[in-house]
Amino acid sequence: MTDVLRRGRASLAFGFFAQGVAFALLVTRIPAIQDRYGVSDALLPVFLAAVPILAGVGSVATERLVRRVRPSRVLRWSQPVVLLSLLGAGAGDRMVVLAVALSVFGLAVGALDASMNMLGVSLQRAYGRSIMLGFHAAYSLGGILGASLAWVGAHWDLALWVSYLPVVVLLLPAALVGSRWYVDGDRSGAARAAGPGGGGAGVGFKLLLPLCLVMTFAYIGDSTVSNWSAKYLQDVLGSSEQLATVPYNVYMVTTLVGRAVGDFGVRRFGAVAVVRSGAVVAAVGFAVVAGAPGAWVGMLGFTLLGLGLCVLVPQTFAAAGRLATEKYGPGASDAAVARLNVFNYVGFLIGSPLVGALGDAWSYRGAMLVPMVLVLVTVVYARSFENQPDRYGGGHERPRTADVGRGSNGL
Repeated sequence: MTDVLRRGRASLAFGFFAQGVAFALLVTRIPAIQDRYGVSDALLPVFLAAVPILAGVGSVATERLVRRVRPSRVLRWSQPVVLLSLLGAGAGDRMVVLAVALSVFGLAVGALDASMNMLGVSLQRAYGRSIMLGFHAAYSLGGILGASLAWVGAHWDLALWVSYLPVVVLLLPAALVGSRWYVDGDRSGAARAAGPGGGGAGVGFKLLLPLCLVMTFAYIGDSTVSNWSAKYLQDVLGSSEQLATVPYNVYMVTTLVGRAVGDFGVRRFGAVAVVRSGAVVAAVGFAVVAGAPGAWVGMLGFTLLGLGLCVLVPQTFAAAGRLATEKYGPGASDAAVARLNVFNYVGFLIGSPLVGALGDAWSYRGAMLVPMVLVLVTVVYARSFENQPDRYGGGHERPRTADVGRGSNGL
């Protein structure tokens, strides 16, 4: 069984990595996509908003689908659809082709995000210790590679399909082969999680509300960095255009570093301490950005944001799975993860317009204080992360200090 878990962990990590590459290749080449299809500045926000909205629909559909089909199968077939729709977005020449490609991409991404986090939560429960942050570290690594490949394509003025085709040719068959070793969790309790008559009311919103808020606020912070860091550094802190591209790269690298070591922190200190620390560090990062006298201090703030925000989302998924499992049984965690995943996209949709509106109406320095306050709310809800299965083996009793961090052998 240990070998099965090892292979399942490695194959799922590759799935996270491939998704990071694909998503980065799309979002970092948005200007090139806009030019290729002649999308106006007025119409572009509609296309950009459609992707997370449809991803939310895909996540909700996945919650219902996994009552009949194992999450591993959903992940196995949604990942190729994501990659092929990415290629379609780069290869078309008419607006309708772009609309269809992005629609398919959004729906498939919702199914992909939900199912791979379902598998991650169930694998963590099987391991009996924290491994969830490692999966998201693989996603961050994929995002860095995807952004780097996008830079190469833009630097050499390559057509979009020329940039995308080699990636799809390499990742698609590798993902399909790796999917043979995905490991599904215990499905007992799934019927109770679906509620009477299978209506899906079993895993109540009230149970997940604190975690939904944490997820939303974390992605408001993340989207603030991804959408406004360059503009903020250049327009507010007076940096050069070239230097303004650095903060997001620094943010991505520190996110990777934080997630790579985060599981060790959870095993040693517990999820509550790690989440609280992450929220406080992120809040300090926003405060530094808001008060920075110059570009270099601003970049220090964005560095802190990467180290702080990176732990919140993986631990929120893990906590949702734990809460649902304790109440309904292991199979209920899939429904909880799918519902929580929707608030990933809610935060993404709210964050950028919120900061932009506040920046225009008030000031961009002041606007940075809003996600700072929101991310501090996580400290209030940190107790929702207590007694996670990665520390306590899925039980309800707090172990002795000497038992903390013990689990099955693995990677």
